[in-house]
Order: sequence, then structure tokens, then C-alpha cells
Amino acid sequence: MRTYLARALENAGYEVVSVDRGTSAIPHLENEHFDLLLSDIVMPEMDGIELAQRCAEITPRTKVMFITGFAAVSLRASREQPHAKVLSKPFHLRDLVLEVERTFGEAQEVSL
Repeated sequence: MRTYLARALENAGYEVVSVDRGTSAIPHLENEHFDLLLSDIVMPEMDGIELAQRCAEITPRTKVMFITGFAAVSLRASREQPHAKVLSKPFHLRDLVLEVERTFGEAQEVSL
């Protein structure tokens, strides 16, 4: 799924850095600038909410968008990251691109 999400965002003009888990995203967040962190909530080693909290410590201006297939997890994310957008699965790739466009209005660099 990550590959399709990255390709859809790249085709829409966004620069994307894609990793397979939250712990792999931390070094990128520490060494590069990202306008948006797009993360699944349920992941191995570090869930998306913990990743968003670490992101806020490292680079507080980075916006956060979660994707999830679990309603209860979505509610938790909304409570713990009130400014984050939560996109519930299933969704069309077009919906993802539209949400990112609404967030910024133009191409930015996205960590996925």
C-alpha cells in the first residue's frame, strides 16, 4: 500500500520519502525537512501516534496526517493529536491527494 500512496503523491507533484516503519522515519525527521508526516497508526516497533509525538519534538512545524482502518484507533489519534487529519481506510488514492492538497494548496515534501 505504501508504494501506491507514494506513487499517487509523486504523480501529484509531491516529493516523497517512504519508509517501512516509524523507527526508520526518525533519522529522516532528524536530518531533513518535511512539511507533512503521513503515517499509518498501526505499525510494528512504533505506532503512528508515538511517531507523531516524536516528530512534534524534532520538528514541531511538520503537519501530521494518519491513515487507519480501525475506528477506535482513529478516535485515539484524534484525542492525542488534535490537529492531525485522520483518513479512514478504505479510501481512494484521489482522496489522499485531495486531503494533502487541502492541507497545503501546493506541492511540498512528504514523509511517508
